[in-house]
Amino acid sequence: MKSNSSQSHWTTYQSPLGILFLEFKNGYLTQLCFQDKSAFYKEFLPHPHCCSSTPQYNALTQTLLWLESYFQGQIPSFLPPLLLGGSRFEKEVWEILLDIPYGKTMSYGQIAKHIAQSREIPKMSAQAVGMAASRNKIAIIIPCHRVIGKDGNLRGYAGGLDKKIELLKLEGILR
Repeated sequence: MKSNSSQSHWTTYQSPLGILFLEFKNGYLTQLCFQDKSAFYKEFLPHPHCCSSTPQYNALTQTLLWLESYFQGQIPSFLPPLLLGGSRFEKEVWEILLDIPYGKTMSYGQIAKHIAQSREIPKMSAQAVGMAASRNKIAIIIPCHRVIGKDGNLRGYAGGLDKKIELLKLEGILR
């Protein structure tokens, strides 16, 4: 995963949960969100740049293969190329999210404890972890839907709680 900026390319993907908006830069996926939650979708889709250049096309192909596999109930064996923009802390949280296995969950508090231990500090705020998770621009692939409250209850999700429930059902976490 890399951080950079340049011209963006956009496209959409029809998922079982609705239309997903995908943004690519420099051959990397930079955003994947539900259409109804994307300000970028409303702003830029009337003037999309197609993904015709080779680096964009390769990233698009890999992202679509990942999504097809995931929505067929399979565990994708690879990640498409991701370009993350965010603070060091946000990226640290997102890296931990990527380590949560398919079909498993982790609480905001568990993630905070993990970060505190890795930084050798006494405590980390679960609320700070929640804020970083909410800023994740690559839904589903960076699985913030797998993060739950300390009591095991579902908490907010940028794509909407209804989408979080459906994703967790797909992964066999909820029935």
